[in-house]
Amino acid sequence: MISGSMVALVTPMHEDNSLDWQSLEHLVEWHIAQGTTGLVVAGTTGEAATLTFSERLEIVRKVVRQVAGRISVIAGTGANSTAAAIELTATAAEAGVDACLLVTPYYNKPNQEGLYQHFEAAAKAVAIPQILYNVPGRTAVDLLPGTIQRLSANSNIIGVKEATGDLQRARELMALVPEEFAVYSGDDGTAMEFLLAGGHGVISVVANLAPAVMTQLCSAALAGDSEGARLIDQRLKALYLALTVQSNPMPVKWALQQMGLIKNGMRLPLTALSAEHHTLVHTALRTADLL
Repeated sequence: MISGSMVALVTPMHEDNSLDWQSLEHLVEWHIAQGTTGLVVAGTTGEAATLTFSERLEIVRKVVRQVAGRISVIAGTGANSTAAAIELTATAAEAGVDACLLVTPYYNKPNQEGLYQHFEAAAKAVAIPQILYNVPGRTAVDLLPGTIQRLSANSNIIGVKEATGDLQRARELMALVPEEFAVYSGDDGTAMEFLLAGGHGVISVVANLAPAVMTQLCSAALAGDSEGARLIDQRLKALYLALTVQSNPMPVKWALQQMGLIKNGMRLPLTALSAEHHTLVHTALRTADLL
């Protein structure tokens, strides 16, 4: 089981929106050195929705080659077409990733049976560990705990990224699925409590900015050190709020630019962080001792 702090990695871009491979390579090495346990590439934070299939595959291949087994690599391979999700998952598996992360099909708004059949079809088609991804705030569909329980019976489906931020629901979910089924937080602001309640890790946006701190937080919480985890969590609280002032990854990419780690590239329809929010994000970076 992959556990601990996994970063939902941004996709660095130049101002002309071409991919910035040099910055991506630097970020990968930085995360390995900082103790991040896994890289989630070409996901929501990685702007997968604006990447072509060939770009997504090229990113996955380059990161897998660079990492060379030093930490886990998880590819975002979800799509709102089941056939496309299977194709993306198969190509990522061929590239050598450790697991794939499949978001619920957005826009189509399937019912629970449709969601079950979608994920079951992908798991049956591609023999690689697959992680479900539930983020109803972005997809307009909610993968319910009972459906996740049904899917957990498939040996290729090894876990879920639950990004609702609802801790009571997380506890309900953890009571339903097998012990070996990984339950990850996808919400930084509630991740500490999620882990203390029995979660296995976090797929984190904040980890883009503070990978070592998020690793320390996860280590403390997973060890049951609630006091230590709360002290570390306090340092990041301003960032949790700041990174939600506009749609992800707009705030985190602006913050990374302020830290000198990436350039100012963002693909439409997303735009650079609005100037009215610059002070808030800049202050949060200073509060976390990142500037």
